[in-house]
Amino acid sequence: MLKHLAISNYALIDSLSIAFGDGFSVITGETGAGKSILLGALGFVLGDRSDSSIMLDETKKCAVEATFVVDNERFKPFFEENDLDFEEELILRRELSPTKKSRAFINDTPVTAQQLKELGNQLVDIHSQHDSLLLTNSDFQLKIVDDAANNAPLLLEYQKVYNTYITLRNELRQLRDMSQKNVAENDFLAFQLDELLKADLQDDEYDEVSQRLELLENAEEVKTLLAQSLSTLSESELSILNQLNDLKSSVDKLRRYVPQTELYSERLESTKIELKDIAQDLDSLQDSTQFDAASLNEIQERFDLLQRLMMKHHVSDYADLLKIREELQHKVGAFANIDEEIAQKEQELKKCEKELTKLADELSVKRKKVKVSFEKAVTEIIHQLKMPHGVFEIELSENSEYSKFSESGKDNVRFLFSANKGIAPDDMSRVASGGELSRLMLAIKAVAAENNYIPTLIFDEIDTGVSGEVASKLGDIMQKMGESLQIVSITHLPQIASKAKNHFFVYKDESEQKTRSCIRLLSHDERVTEIAKMLSNDKITPEAIKAAEVILNI
Repeated sequence: MLKHLAISNYALIDSLSIAFGDGFSVITGETGAGKSILLGALGFVLGDRSDSSIMLDETKKCAVEATFVVDNERFKPFFEENDLDFEEELILRRELSPTKKSRAFINDTPVTAQQLKELGNQLVDIHSQHDSLLLTNSDFQLKIVDDAANNAPLLLEYQKVYNTYITLRNELRQLRDMSQKNVAENDFLAFQLDELLKADLQDDEYDEVSQRLELLENAEEVKTLLAQSLSTLSESELSILNQLNDLKSSVDKLRRYVPQTELYSERLESTKIELKDIAQDLDSLQDSTQFDAASLNEIQERFDLLQRLMMKHHVSDYADLLKIREELQHKVGAFANIDEEIAQKEQELKKCEKELTKLADELSVKRKKVKVSFEKAVTEIIHQLKMPHGVFEIELSENSEYSKFSESGKDNVRFLFSANKGIAPDDMSRVASGGELSRLMLAIKAVAAENNYIPTLIFDEIDTGVSGEVASKLGDIMQKMGESLQIVSITHLPQIASKAKNHFFVYKDESEQKTRSCIRLLSHDERVTEIAKMLSNDKITPEAIKAAEVILNI
């Protein structure tokens, strides 16, 4: 439940601190005193969108902090999923800086606004008079039934399987589309791959073929250069090696007279050995190099083939051509196995659908089981609210075979209502008036409260349009609801205010330069005075005081 709310620099609130109690509490005050501001601040700390206009003083930080006492088991999954430390006293904090930057915290740990809102939705249900229109929404109706049936854990398990089911179904559809539409494309890809495989492309082959072709195309020049090189190096009378021999012989003789020339002789010998090796290599190259026309034609054809394939696949780099071959192998291979993939995916989908059907059936059974008792309980309450012939029914039907499963199971729900004797219940959205919807919403939430689905329920002037005995009955119902959860009602009706365990009064303080909204918990005597004012339109008469004392002591 909500234990404490602290607000600073929010709208007309400079600084405010409220300690809430358990059971049924009311908040009263003049129109415009700031009751809606309190709800706005609470919504802000529960994750609603922030608005920079909420800041009373734009040079200071706006902050709202709410303290809750919570049930470990109910909220443990949220804290585990979001990797947060759980404490039974839970503190939510939201700040808006002068630079309009918003920050959120759960137990002093920074969180996103979305995380704050997700937790806030589990902590507090704020119901305004306009929210009664939600009763005509089928999703909201189904949620009410699931809350009554305690379906939350089962529904969560179902939705996980449902998401898997949708993924598998989409994957299967894509595979079947590929199988049907891509036959012609696959034939073309297979043809391209076959052409590349027949070409027997080798790594780095293009450079080798290109170099070999250039050599063969310049065969005569190569022959001439090899012959000239060998002649210059070793074969002519004035060859380098012959002259080197003469040079070495002269240096060897010189060594007798100039000993230090011995080093030159050794270096010349090394040079001689190196040049002989070069001569042998050139001679071997001359013998091994084939310059026949057949070799040239063969290399030319291979080079032309590689060039043609590169042009055909629009690449200028041979490595890209090899990459295209790999991609084609993958695509054609994938298509070749598509029938097997389809069969496997069909089996997975069938297994998932079987599990989904089982969970959907369990949800449906629990919904049908709670239906009768929920209808009866709601009908009993609306009879108390001046609708003696009112009938409330829940219609459950299964989805069509085409759309067998939805995110919430296989059931459709419709709330039916009749306010008049002898008239069959019909769709609530067509037959219920605004005032009837408000009373129906209260009745439904009163029954749902028995399941304690949300620990704190706040009604914002849900009593609009009612008075007298109906208002008193509304107060009785809220008082009873307060036995199982925390109820806070903003009201203008003394019949409701008198039934509360705690009575808060909101008022404006205009003693300073700026108007401020304030709130205080009323004592018993102050409650008598406040309710007397509500009974007599702000004119406190002795009769009003006596009447206030009477309804407070009932």
